[in-house]
Order: sequence, then structure tokens, then C-alpha cells
Amino acid sequence: MTTGTIDRKSLLLLLGSVAAILILRFGVFADRTAPVVESVDSIPVAEQRLAHLREVAATLPARQTLLQAAQAELATREKTMLKADTMQQAQAQLLDMLQAVARANGIDSHGVERMDGRAIDADYGEVSVEVSFTCGIEQLVNLLAALGDQPQLVATEEIRVNHGNDKKKNVQVRLMVAAPVVGKLIPKKKGLAAF
Repeated sequence: MTTGTIDRKSLLLLLGSVAAILILRFGVFADRTAPVVESVDSIPVAEQRLAHLREVAATLPARQTLLQAAQAELATREKTMLKADTMQQAQAQLLDMLQAVARANGIDSHGVERMDGRAIDADYGEVSVEVSFTCGIEQLVNLLAALGDQPQLVATEEIRVNHGNDKKKNVQVRLMVAAPVVGKLIPKKKGLAAF
């Protein structure tokens, strides 16, 4: 072999290698991302979009007015809820209110049968108190009317009236009243009890 043939073979091998590298670089391993294309929006489409945005912007003051009115109404309605830091404090407020109304109507209600609390939804809950007492039927009617006149929202959840055995025709009453509270006061149930 002469130096001319070795140089020619080396040159062909070098050119073949460079060609293979170029094919691999720009053919096989080339980036497959699509090129960025300009928007083809026309002037009428842009004008329609602008008109729509102006219409939406024009309704903003009316929507803000509606939002403020709804927030004011919600604040008014939430004033009737019991205000407390814990569920037990709310139950104690409800019990105190029930016993004060009972005393004002000449009913002696001592003790509590049951206290409970449950979530209504994510924002609101309900606490309830059950008491039992003996009274005349007119006293019971007056008690229920007086509960409805309270500034806080109080509702009768359950009432059981049984006949009495005394000569005054008193009745035995088991009364459960409930009031709304903010939902954060009600403990979240975990596990299977949440279902």
C-alpha cells in the first residue's frame, strides 16, 4: 500500500463518518417540536372579542352592587345565630335562654336530658338541647310562642307531650330546641362515622 491509497481510504472513511453524524444529528435525533405559528386572527374577530369584553366590564358595577346587597343580607341573617367560641358554649347559651324563657312563663325546668351538635354543611352547624318539665298546656303554648319571639333563631326540633296524673291537668313535656351556629364549632367526624 502506498501513502496515496491510505490517505484516500482515510479521507473516504472520514467523509462517511461525517455524513453518518450529520444524518443522525439532523435526521434521527432532530427536535420534533412544532414551530411557533403566529395568530391568524382577523380584525373583525378581534373587534368582536373587544366588544364582548366591554359588555362584561359594563356589568361589573351591577354585579358588585348585587354582591354587596347579598353580603348585607347574610350579615343580617347571621346576627340571629348563637355567637360562641365552642360548641359547648353555644349549647350553654341555648340552655340558658330556654330556662330563662321557661322561668318567665312559670315553668320549672331543671336539668338537661341531652345536648347535641351536628354539621348542616361546611359553613353552618346546629346545636340542640333537650329538657323535660311538667306544666299546664297554656304554659307550654306560651313557652313555645316566647321562644319564637327571641332575637336569636331558635326552633323546636322535637316535642313530646304526655298526660299528667295530677288534678291540675298538667302535662309532662320533653322539649328539644335547636339553634344555628357557625360550622367551625362542630367537630368533624372521622372514620366510618363520617359516612
